[in-house]
Amino acid sequence: MTGLSTILIVVGLFLAGGVYSFSKQKMPKGLIVLLTIGSVMCLVAGVLRIQGVWA
Repeated sequence: MTGLSTILIVVGLFLAGGVYSFSKQKMPKGLIVLLTIGSVMCLVAGVLRIQGVWA
């Protein structure tokens, strides 16, 4: 597990926490969707780097 994959996964989890928090606060749906997309992209990129798809 490289440093970059760890950072991507941590950022993805941080953004996922933001999604949960913003949905509890009844924030606008567009903002929640944007955070969700960013979180999923970071998590997928981190996992793909662990698996060696992106060297």
